[in-house]
Amino acid sequence: MHKLHFEKIYSTEAGKEPCSFAIPLKSGELYSCEGVRVYNEKGTEVPTQAKVTAYYGDGSIKWLFVRFMAELPPRKAVDYTLELNATAKKKFDLIKTGDNFVDTGAIAFELSNEYNTLFESISYNGNTFGSDYISAPILTDGFNNTYDFKINDWEQVENGEVCAIFKAKASHILKGKDVYQGEIKIYCYKDLSRIELAYRLINTTEDELKIKSLEIKHNKLYEINRRCATGISNYATRYNISRDGSEVSEVIDANLLIYEANEHNAEVFYGTFFADCTDEESGLCATIYQAQQNYPKAVCADKNGLTVKLVPEGVGKIVMQGGMAREQKILLDFHKPFEELSVLNDISIRYQMPNKPMLDPAVFKESGVFEDIFTDDKLVELEMFLQERADEHTRCYGMLNWGDSPDQGYTSQGRGNGEPVWTNNEYDYSHACTLLYVKTGVRRFLDYMLVSTRHWLDVDICHYSSNPLHLHGQWEHTNGHSKNGKVECSHQWVEGLLDYYHFTGDKDAYDAAVEIGKNDLRLLETPQFQNRGEINARETGWAMRTLVALYRETGDEKWLEKCDWIVSHFEDWENKYGLWLSPYTDNTEIRVVFMISVAIGSLMRYYRVRPQQKVKDMILRAVDDLMENARLDNGLFYYKELPSLKRFGNNPIIMEALAIAYELTGDTKYLEAGIPTLKFVMSRKTGGKGGSKFEVGDTVMSNGPGTKGFAQLMIPVATYYTACMRAGILKPDMVTE
Repeated sequence: MHKLHFEKIYSTEAGKEPCSFAIPLKSGELYSCEGVRVYNEKGTEVPTQAKVTAYYGDGSIKWLFVRFMAELPPRKAVDYTLELNATAKKKFDLIKTGDNFVDTGAIAFELSNEYNTLFESISYNGNTFGSDYISAPILTDGFNNTYDFKINDWEQVENGEVCAIFKAKASHILKGKDVYQGEIKIYCYKDLSRIELAYRLINTTEDELKIKSLEIKHNKLYEINRRCATGISNYATRYNISRDGSEVSEVIDANLLIYEANEHNAEVFYGTFFADCTDEESGLCATIYQAQQNYPKAVCADKNGLTVKLVPEGVGKIVMQGGMAREQKILLDFHKPFEELSVLNDISIRYQMPNKPMLDPAVFKESGVFEDIFTDDKLVELEMFLQERADEHTRCYGMLNWGDSPDQGYTSQGRGNGEPVWTNNEYDYSHACTLLYVKTGVRRFLDYMLVSTRHWLDVDICHYSSNPLHLHGQWEHTNGHSKNGKVECSHQWVEGLLDYYHFTGDKDAYDAAVEIGKNDLRLLETPQFQNRGEINARETGWAMRTLVALYRETGDEKWLEKCDWIVSHFEDWENKYGLWLSPYTDNTEIRVVFMISVAIGSLMRYYRVRPQQKVKDMILRAVDDLMENARLDNGLFYYKELPSLKRFGNNPIIMEALAIAYELTGDTKYLEAGIPTLKFVMSRKTGGKGGSKFEVGDTVMSNGPGTKGFAQLMIPVATYYTACMRAGILKPDMVTE
């Protein structure tokens, strides 16, 4: 049995709430999810729906994604339990589905394949609404062209006791020609009259898409309005109510965000934003998920219905570069005409900050699926340091920016031609957040991962290009996320995408990770990688990390075949120079500590799945060389081996290399050599978070560092710290100053 802990959040009753979580398992522990059940705090079985997202090579389950229905009491924390091998199971009804037809028991609908519609019909509370009740997304571009919308085919991707999901590819059509692509996902839940609509717009051209407006409309059925309302919250929700059919509206723009005080970590919660329209027979409340974070946004309601404005006309400036995508989500809550606004507001707020069950970090540790970052004894000062560095990143609001941040160093160097240079998930910030979540069990770090990966999955991946070396690749840090962008092996990662897949069950992230791997394979076939002994350690090192991660995820040997080829290149590189040196000027060959450390870390990941003595020896020769030749008199490792560049290296990745050498030899000299670097890293001040907010282009950002800093340090510091605690070099309550 595993405990599923719900922390205390809400003070109101909510009835049934769909909840979900992911759990990794040890190899050989479970081979089927047939006996997976969840029980409430009284020991009563609740509707449960489980699916496998990864297997071990022996056919046992590596990752489970579990949905269940909870009914949580107000004003207190609650523990549910998970049973993996339940024998006696209560029979719960499944959601009824047919050909594009769904009946949850509270609402029934038929999905449409007709132009400009999503639903052929919707039935609720004794009423049946036609295809014009909810419109498809209405896109108008900067040239004032309004596009038709057409679903291609619906696919049922999940169904069970809790949730049914349908997905479809779609087209935005102008003058009979498919111009832009879209994706629609429909989520519905047993016995709930709510539909979550996830809509993704994809710029499948190589030109900019300037969006004038992007809307979804609801047309009410009956003539007499009982109430129109909008709601927006930060702390208490502010309502705008009409009872005579006159329009009420609310807009989120840059000024609102700049001048509104908000103390939340906005990845977890900022506030809510909705519109409601009620006639004499029924009502509909539409909530935009994380509307403030993804501004500009607007909602309005009047006698004709309500409109959700994902891009409101005349507010802000949204320009999607070629190959860029963005998913946005809306909760459609169908309700009775007499429903109190306080009830609708409660549902809306819970949609923004849902209850999430938390597993004990020991579950993640014992599964063995993550890096070795778990310590039984803890150094409180260091634990606080990791959490503070994760929290202090700047928040950058905006539909195309939320989930990313600029790098101040790159920007000040002028790499963005005067614009902010966006990090684009460099060093796999998403995976770093996952690791801190599974290490601590603190929810906000999970939410950091979810937000950053959703942005990465949409904006920082090239979804369309005539260049096969760009297609499905991840853009290197640049201005506008992809302007003048490059796709390089050294700036592509997949572990955070795979984390997102396991923690959400959304296979789009898995598919994106596989495509990045394929892109790496294409890049490695280009001429620059064919000159043996002259390749960049960072380029092939990061490629190997990606390929090994995909092998561990899929078990497919094709990913390791290229790793064998990379190992041979590392050997030739060492043989050519005698060491892992990098040509810099025309007449210098230097040690670059962080690049060599990247190569060491990636080779070690390969060694763990394909142990070879030559790989072990190569790693240790590289670490020993850095120990002997790359340290300054104060014990710190330098940046690069030139008089002009022998400053203190501020990239802590050397600490992972030292922990690896200790893992391979058991010799504590490697760990002792890292203590000056640990002290240096922990002493550096980055300016913290918070303070004033300001508008730059299409974003409102707060003060603070970018996400690269934390992404760069989480694995090195955590793995080194773990090794030092076990070796007794660091001890509980030790002060590292």
